[in-house]
Amino acid sequence: MESTPRCPMIDFDHNSPEHSADPAGSYRRIRESVKVGWTEAHGGYWVLSDYASVFDAARNDDVFSSRRTKYGGEGLSVVIPKTPHHDHIPIELDPPEFRKYRKIVNPVSAPAAVEKMKSMVDRHVTGFIDSVIEGGKCDLTSVIGVPSIVTIEWLGLDVSEWRRYSEAHFQVLAGIPGTDEHTRAVEVDFPYLADRIRQRIADRRAEPCDDIISYLVRQEIDGEPLDDHDTFAIVDLLISGGVGTTASLVSNSLVWLARHPDVRRRLIDDPNLMDHAVEEFLRYFSPTQALARTVLQDIEFHGCPMKKGDRVLLSWASANRDPELFDNPDEVGIDRWPNRHTAFGIGVHRCAGSHLGRYMSRALIEQVLQRMPDYEIDFDALETYPRQGVNTGYQRIPTIFTPGKRILTDYTLM
Repeated sequence: MESTPRCPMIDFDHNSPEHSADPAGSYRRIRESVKVGWTEAHGGYWVLSDYASVFDAARNDDVFSSRRTKYGGEGLSVVIPKTPHHDHIPIELDPPEFRKYRKIVNPVSAPAAVEKMKSMVDRHVTGFIDSVIEGGKCDLTSVIGVPSIVTIEWLGLDVSEWRRYSEAHFQVLAGIPGTDEHTRAVEVDFPYLADRIRQRIADRRAEPCDDIISYLVRQEIDGEPLDDHDTFAIVDLLISGGVGTTASLVSNSLVWLARHPDVRRRLIDDPNLMDHAVEEFLRYFSPTQALARTVLQDIEFHGCPMKKGDRVLLSWASANRDPELFDNPDEVGIDRWPNRHTAFGIGVHRCAGSHLGRYMSRALIEQVLQRMPDYEIDFDALETYPRQGVNTGYQRIPTIFTPGKRILTDYTLM
């Protein structure tokens, strides 16, 4: 990319330790100064921090493209820097092509489809809590693994490997490049898991079952069967979204509730408050902090001269703290309504898994509050994600509580 000066310049890197130490404060400093600014980190990119600029860019796919291009290097187009990853469909497509694939995904992620999944989700939530309830102590992140196992079972993959899928995707988005864990994810786990997915796609073409991969291999695009590449790209995207974002939201929410026992008591006493509470947790914590686009043509955007090929970071998290739209944005108000947060994105690329994510989040938080109402977290021993540029959350939440009884007699945690 040409080294044309950009203005205004900011000192910012959403993957830096400094940003990870206080993501909300890091974005606030931009939002209170320039709103839209250019950083030289990772080859250079624009940062959109206020609600208006994020909203406008997310709804202009003709200029702010999600598809893979040569700009910014090789890899997943919707993150900065790009990561070594398989194609993700439809998030890495633009209209009109995008709509053909989203039309395939919508029926299996719609409210009616989620309704049919509730019993499976509830069973896993109960089973995961059963696995720790009698001991009176646990790492809450072990319970928050529910979205991973639900996603893998829903798709029709080998449930016994849910941890491997979860850890590999976590390392690519939140791990530290160069560490043994990150290297293993990229060089060992992803190739292995890709082979497993491709084999399952072939198996389902030969002998369909009642799962999402079987559904996908029966779909068509422009009158032709969905091919193996596109089927794989959809499955891999569903895994990436399913194993991370909900766990991120729930971990943040449970830690916050441990610090605010008055709000925890309100939710325990009146579970009807939970729906609005989950929406507020989504706004406040924004589990997917930001996603990237590529500028397709020179444009003056919110006073900034953007050039073809420029990379742009749309911060959902920062937009969700914009005081122009939200009163007291840096405070959690579980009664906040309406709540026009951007946690699931804006525009045609809005997250298809929002309905399932909401339900899993509510089920997890609700059961923890019901079955471990007095849980206490060792705040000094908390460990956040190493990088919090894409997802925020905790990778260790040491917790004690009054022991309880198991509910299921026929559930074994794999």
